[in-house]
Amino acid sequence: MPGRMTTPVRSIVAGLSLALMLITPAFADDEPAFEQTGRASWYGPGFHGKKTASGERFDQNDLTAAHRTLPLGSEVTVKNPENGREVEVQINDRGPYVKGRVIDLSSKAADHLGIKDDGTAKVKIEATEEQLAAAKKDDEQTAENSER
Repeated sequence: MPGRMTTPVRSIVAGLSLALMLITPAFADDEPAFEQTGRASWYGPGFHGKKTASGERFDQNDLTAAHRTLPLGSEVTVKNPENGREVEVQINDRGPYVKGRVIDLSSKAADHLGIKDDGTAKVKIEATEEQLAAAKKDDEQTAENSER
């Protein structure tokens, strides 16, 4: 009968459908759960060694950043659309406190993005659910360690 699939064709279609269902969740994890575009600045020597909002000491040579609202301990990818560079940083501080800026990067992170000489640059910040979950994991470990 025309229009009916034969058994081998049905098996192939079913196999391809199953493969697509198994592959799709892997791509969904890479979708940003958080996106923001704005100006980035950087901070370094004057803050080196001082306590951050997370309680750790600021190290200008680590890949870290300050953000007003992202959970402390979360990881984000910061992209410089002008030169195509990107870097993954951990949010460990609050700020920036300058109007019009969305993120303050450590000296090393700014260097990776090629923005140290200019001081500021337009960036895109992205974080997947997996990257944001790093903060939850850190919070749970901290709570667990403090109970001991």
